[in-house]
Amino acid sequence: MRNTHAQSFKGWASVVSGVLCALLVSAMATTTAHAALPEEDSEAWTLRKEAGDIRIYTMDQGSSSFQAFKAVALLDAPVETIMAVMVDPASCIEWVLNCSESYGIGKGNFHDRYAYSVNNMPWPVTDRDYVLRIRTEGNEASGEIIMEMSATPGMRVENSSRVRVEHSETFYRFIPEGNKTRMIWLQHTDPTGALPGWLVNSLLVDIPVQSMEELERLASHERYQGFELIYDESGNLVDVRQTGNN
Repeated sequence: MRNTHAQSFKGWASVVSGVLCALLVSAMATTTAHAALPEEDSEAWTLRKEAGDIRIYTMDQGSSSFQAFKAVALLDAPVETIMAVMVDPASCIEWVLNCSESYGIGKGNFHDRYAYSVNNMPWPVTDRDYVLRIRTEGNEASGEIIMEMSATPGMRVENSSRVRVEHSETFYRFIPEGNKTRMIWLQHTDPTGALPGWLVNSLLVDIPVQSMEELERLASHERYQGFELIYDESGNLVDVRQTGNN
């Protein structure tokens, strides 16, 4: 028998799932994603769940009925392969919860680009879509890589069959630890429409857990091996490129 309750649970969860996967594209927004999010080390974070090497925290967000979350994980994959997944526009469908469509849009460069992504929802809930400005930077000395994402809804004409998400802020920090990668993920999303905050908040702890587990799994695939991080003379990250050995 078809489990409609389970399908509904996944559908509601997809609204607030992180849209990590799209390529990075050229941009015009003026505020940074991190500025709109709580600080990583704020004492207001509440630990909600521990699953292996993953810890999930949540925090109330002022006038919004939707909480922010922070996920911290030690992924069993080197930062080069994690970043190979992150810059692959097709990878979203494979590891981000209920991501059904994703691709880069417009012109841009490695550091500053736009992407379009869709979260599949079960009937009768309308699918949500995003237009995201995604910025990335990395430092060779520290090895850290930061990605920031902000919803920029006006960058693409709306689709009448989907609800455009207008407010979504995401911050990722990737820190190499030997052959593993520590990932810190902060996000606050208002999914737009008549979705109750209490329900969305109740699902927040499972969304990043499932996504991070799938990211770790996907990074082990052969097609993401043999990549290297390319830095300029000043030690700034400028590309993620596959070597000629594969």
